[in-house]
Amino acid sequence: MPKPANYTSGEGPFPKRLLDIEPALAGLRLDQALARLFPKESRSRLARLVAAGAVLVDGACTRPRHKLRGGERLEVTFLPRPEEAAFRAEEIALDVIHEDDDVLVIAKPAGLVVHPGSGNWAGTMLNALLHRVPALKSLPRAGIVHRLDKETSGLLVVAKHEAAMQDLVRQLQARTVKRTYLAIARGAVAAQGVIEAPIGRHPTQRTRMAVVPGGKAAVTRYRVRERFESHALLECDLETGRTHQIRVHLASIGHPLEGDPLYGARGARRLPRQALHAWKLAFVHPGTGKQVHFTAAPPADFEALADELRNP
Repeated sequence: MPKPANYTSGEGPFPKRLLDIEPALAGLRLDQALARLFPKESRSRLARLVAAGAVLVDGACTRPRHKLRGGERLEVTFLPRPEEAAFRAEEIALDVIHEDDDVLVIAKPAGLVVHPGSGNWAGTMLNALLHRVPALKSLPRAGIVHRLDKETSGLLVVAKHEAAMQDLVRQLQARTVKRTYLAIARGAVAAQGVIEAPIGRHPTQRTRMAVVPGGKAAVTRYRVRERFESHALLECDLETGRTHQIRVHLASIGHPLEGDPLYGARGARRLPRQALHAWKLAFVHPGTGKQVHFTAAPPADFEALADELRNP
């Protein structure tokens, strides 16, 4: 097995390997040679390094299928894996509704991912929180105790220290945190109702959730706030906090959210995202022990949709 010619760590922030391609590798494609030279690295990571321009052959970027002739100088810079870079502070604006020594209450815009994950390792609310409050780095998930979908707007509470986080998690588990959403659903929805149906991973479409036997218990209460010709503006109260709960529950009774790309009805969408907004949030303040309440007005696109439906 060819050995690295030398190892350089003092130039630049990331580890670097410099190798002379030996005759045994002549005729191989670059991706094949990399797999042999660095057997402990996954092929997908090596492919990402090539695509990022972190693999140079004689000082130049090239493609995975580039054939080696032997004798070239190979330079590989090991950029951090996406998940290694996830918990970094980033200067991203946050709409802070309230802040004190114990908690932050944030109005999240649609389009902002709450927590880093596959496909979204940077540019998240967590990254923004670490920039605003660097001490949150010591807390699991930077103090985030509950989430909203990327394209759902509205209120979230974040703990600023361990005791506050444990307190809020206990309240969520006890179902005493009150969360009320505004939603615009399709169809003639009943004046009010309770949807009590278990939610789990869809049996065949793994990116979706569904009402399934054996799923986790889930309860959504809803009431019609305003009726339109073919839609209704709803207030929805969560008793549980399952992934995509309101979206799945309303779709399961034949009234999907307008604009929902995953659970919505077929046909043209009036909004490029689900019409869902976390409007009200109430919990016992972990520092004072008193009940606190917060509201956030729906964003402009949600209000514009409601106006359009009022005045067809």
